[in-house]
Amino acid sequence: MIDKQVATLEAAVSGAKDGATVMVGGFSAGDEPVALAEALLTTGARDLTIVANGVGGPSRGIAALIREHRVRKIVCSYPRFTGGDAFGAAYKSGEVALEVVPQGTLSERMRAAAAGLGGFYTRVSAGTLLGEGKETRLIDGEPYVFETPIKGDLALIGAYQADRWGNLVFRHTRRNFNPVMAQAAAVSAVQVLEMVPLGGFHPDQVHCQGIFVDRVVVVDRDPLNWSARP
Repeated sequence: MIDKQVATLEAAVSGAKDGATVMVGGFSAGDEPVALAEALLTTGARDLTIVANGVGGPSRGIAALIREHRVRKIVCSYPRFTGGDAFGAAYKSGEVALEVVPQGTLSERMRAAAAGLGGFYTRVSAGTLLGEGKETRLIDGEPYVFETPIKGDLALIGAYQADRWGNLVFRHTRRNFNPVMAQAAAVSAVQVLEMVPLGGFHPDQVHCQGIFVDRVVVVDRDPLNWSARP
């Protein structure tokens, strides 16, 4: 019997190792899966590379990992965030490195890893600082930059509902990077507000198929309220 639900947050993130690349879903601190991110502290894993849309909020989730000196590098689209003091201080001191990737390119680099592609060319960042040092070529007379895949060792995801097979439903814009991160990571851990029985939602309502999900844990109410009920 397939049952991907685990009892604790610690079980959901078990096996995280030093130097791992960890993908953290959400557009901002408001829908970051902070419970899972903070559970990484219990693993002792260090020198992490965090792949996310931003650098987290003032104190929870990614910020907590930075404050505990667990993060070596952040790959994100928005490194400036109101209240993101933890990252700002770590970056200025040289403790945490930063790679800025345009939002669409970030998503596509993860999708390339999920699809087994060796990379792709894009016009985004051509002729800018972000494109410096990268392979470029002219296509139809326009400069394109070659971008490489981003593959994760672990993806941390926040969803609204799941069944025991790991099928997921998200609310509104909170789908964002989550499905592609689940596909691009070797292991995907999901915190959900509630479990539903098999058949509890129609197959057409599934936003991320269970084949891409490894572990699901119920978090009744996230401190940042990402999963508040309608």
